[in-house]
Amino acid sequence: MKISFNIDYETVFGEEILLNVVERVKNVKDKLSQFRMNNVHGKHWWYDLNKSTSSINSVIDYFYSVDCDGNEKRHEWLTQPHRLEISADNGKCYKVFDRWIDIPEDSYLYSSAFTECVNKRELSTPLPSNFSRTLRLIVRAPQLRDNKSLAIVGKDASLGAWDVFKAIPMCEHNYNEWVVDIDASTLKYNKLEFKFAAIDNDDNQNTLWETGLNREINLVDIVDGDVAVYYLDQAFFEISDLKLAGTLVPVFSLRSDASFGIGDFGDLKKAIDWIAATNQRVLQVLPINDTTITHTWTDSYPYSCISIFALHPQYADLTLLPKIKDAKKSSEFESLRIQLNSLTQIDYEKVNYAKLKYLQEIYLQEGKHIFNSAEFKKFFAEAESWLVPYAQYCCLRDKYATADFSKWNGHSAWNENDRKVLSTPGSKEYKEAEFFYFVQYILNSQMEAVHEYARSKGVILKGDIPIGVNRNGCDVWMEPKYFNLNGQAGAPPDDFSVNGQNWGFPTYNWDEMIKDDCAWWVHRFQNMNKFFDAYRIDHVLGFFRIWEIPVDAVHGLLGQFSPALGLTREEIEAYGLHFNEEHFTKPFISDWILDRVFKEHAGEVKDKYLNYSHDDIWVMKPEYDTQRKVEAAFEGKTFDIDTWVRDGLYSLISNVLFVRDHKDYNKFHPRISAQFDFTYEALYDGDKEIFNRIYNDYFYRRNNQFWYREAIKKLPKLVQATRMLVCAEDLGMVPDCVPWVMSELKILSLELQSMPKDSHVRFGHLSRNPYRSVCTISSHDMPTLRQWWDEDFERTQAYYNSMLYRGGAAPHPLPGWLARDIISRHLTSPSMLCILSIQDWLSIDEKLRLADQNAERINIPANPKHYWRYRMHVKIEDLINNIDFKENITELINQSGRK
Repeated sequence: MKISFNIDYETVFGEEILLNVVERVKNVKDKLSQFRMNNVHGKHWWYDLNKSTSSINSVIDYFYSVDCDGNEKRHEWLTQPHRLEISADNGKCYKVFDRWIDIPEDSYLYSSAFTECVNKRELSTPLPSNFSRTLRLIVRAPQLRDNKSLAIVGKDASLGAWDVFKAIPMCEHNYNEWVVDIDASTLKYNKLEFKFAAIDNDDNQNTLWETGLNREINLVDIVDGDVAVYYLDQAFFEISDLKLAGTLVPVFSLRSDASFGIGDFGDLKKAIDWIAATNQRVLQVLPINDTTITHTWTDSYPYSCISIFALHPQYADLTLLPKIKDAKKSSEFESLRIQLNSLTQIDYEKVNYAKLKYLQEIYLQEGKHIFNSAEFKKFFAEAESWLVPYAQYCCLRDKYATADFSKWNGHSAWNENDRKVLSTPGSKEYKEAEFFYFVQYILNSQMEAVHEYARSKGVILKGDIPIGVNRNGCDVWMEPKYFNLNGQAGAPPDDFSVNGQNWGFPTYNWDEMIKDDCAWWVHRFQNMNKFFDAYRIDHVLGFFRIWEIPVDAVHGLLGQFSPALGLTREEIEAYGLHFNEEHFTKPFISDWILDRVFKEHAGEVKDKYLNYSHDDIWVMKPEYDTQRKVEAAFEGKTFDIDTWVRDGLYSLISNVLFVRDHKDYNKFHPRISAQFDFTYEALYDGDKEIFNRIYNDYFYRRNNQFWYREAIKKLPKLVQATRMLVCAEDLGMVPDCVPWVMSELKILSLELQSMPKDSHVRFGHLSRNPYRSVCTISSHDMPTLRQWWDEDFERTQAYYNSMLYRGGAAPHPLPGWLARDIISRHLTSPSMLCILSIQDWLSIDEKLRLADQNAERINIPANPKHYWRYRMHVKIEDLINNIDFKENITELINQSGRK
């Protein structure tokens, strides 16, 4: 059998088109082959592929790429490549006429969020036809809803002679891609004239014709044994874009009658029921990965995972496990459960201690049976690559009572040679690790079941991928080559924190990651695909550049973007600023600064923490010359005066105009927000103006193209690694290149009216939100709507008058009717998704919402040691049974036109 591939694609000298074939033959592993195509004038490309008779009943997925001197310059959209079914029953020669496919504007419709949740239809394999001559047409029609199917009707009598009731049904053989085989021997003309029609499966009278003129194809000669395959332009219909509504709530914040003091995967399933009951379609959660470092409340930070694969034991739904046979223990656990479940906030330590204890009891009672099950063996085989190192990591963490693996005697890094014995049942090492295998099996099984349940309800589960990992976590221990441990990831100063944010995570060694095509990230995304159909990329700016802070710094002010094009001394002086390295890169500490910062305590500070240099200039004593040294010196001191002095010393150390590049000693970066510090104040007015030009050029222009190229090296591989719907948190100090990349890759942006991306307006205009976006009012890092309303009365008044178009004084606190109006306006925005926090939904009902609005806050980003313990005060069962509230939300969603 011969398959002749043909595609028109205009290239330039030196470029070649490659045919990349992924062949699937029954249950045999996918096989990838690559072929260099022939061409005519660099415009028409073809390749004849000969198939042996042993593999002619198969499915071929393939894509085209452009090669130049052995380097791939570009390729087609990989999320859904071309598909061709071949069979001996169809023909001996396939002639395929293709079109190049870039990422479509509506690529979101191919995501599993739509194909598995919103527009779910069953795919089918087309039955082989036995025509002597076959014409096969393939077309994509992603707009079709779940109750519609595609058909073809045309001028020729064999195509129904334009009678839509005689249209030929097509088969959806791939997501949104339809195929039909036509008996070419019955066609009267070599020019085929036709259109596609969307048939309503419930009412065949309700048929939609595709827009535009009739389609025409000049067919090649089709002889006996031929199958001519035409890949056609997408079919468009007058079908409006879908807009969906949803809720954001951390899993740990959920509350139900059966909870064990914290939200779990069973509660998540109940939350899905509430989402479906209110006509919402999206449930967004925070990260659910294991964060256990110290077994204390400081582990409550969900964005500091120890494993990108392992799930947190606190989310195990204990009601799904076998009952504890010991009646006394069972009764004690039930009493403790009732006690913990009655708390207004999460007691992280008690909850996790109790749940781990419960899991250990079930492990001892049921472990042997579970380990012998086919389900566990299948899970272990699939997860073994990460599960075994994770389990050993947990054993060593608990054995040495520290997650600092540099203190683990003989185990400061993962040893691949340990894998075999740790994977061998019956060995001492396996026995030590098997509890952690057991727990992850339980968690993975439960979460996968929740995912399937969400799909059955038509609800999109949306996960969250943190930008960082804990520097003492299993990922760093296992593969340290991927991380820079001499830096800390964070964020530059913003509305949340004037000193910037220091998350403490190690930064990524992207040079090393790119060597293997970002395999670490690809595996991470693919693992998420087991549990979610959409995800949020936390701090997507980190894929362009991360804010890297020295390990000896506490605040984020001394950070720099990495990677970034640092400035040489010559470049700085070319602006007209005489570069004094001594004065500009080291803390500028003078008498007038000390008097202003420490007031009457300036003398004491000089004596204890400073050395005299010259004139009125001072330097930090060596034992206090970094913020970490100062932090250590003040550890345990809780008096206000101590905190005040400590923070003043921090500010002295960060009082520089430039920071030295972390990699190149001879390059420099303007210190972020230097204009608000003393060293800038000390400059002459002319030098201030020059510095401002350097600052603006550096942060907003110099790196744009460079950061664009950095992101394009990484993000395309990741967003096309799965079919999940890709959303991104793109807030903060956003360079111009970020929207370029997000538009190119069709990533949904995050839109907050209170944080407009247009610098010319105070509040964003909801009507200007792009369709490909997520609209929200607040996130887990922000004050809730009710808190925001009372934070700044002047700002609220301006919003009340200019955005809500209401006269008079804005009411305080925020009344429920006005919260409802604000939410209604957000729901009617053009954004594809409008996802509101559970607190903001509750704000519309004054009888239901929490009396103390400040108790609703999830996180305060300015506090790196915030205790994440917010819990809903209302049980999910009560939300489901609250008819008034349910109807209120449903009415808002229906009125907004959201599905």
